[in-house]
Amino acid sequence: MLKLTEKRFADALRSQPETGMGYWIATTILRDGRRFPQTVITGGVVTQVRNHNSIPFKEADIDRFEVTHDKWD
Repeated sequence: MLKLTEKRFADALRSQPETGMGYWIATTILRDGRRFPQTVITGGVVTQVRNHNSIPFKEADIDRFEVTHDKWD
């Protein structure tokens, strides 16, 4: 899990509708351009990234989240 501490992430997520009660599904876009679709963010914590056993990035690497609400199959 990756706790998000930067206020800009909390502000951006709060301005978006939730995917479900208290969570968002988003694409994480890193500063180097890599994209990680289907990132689950719950209560300010990145809890899962589709197809990864652990979180494959650090908070400092994140440029932004794009909330997509893509459901996992």
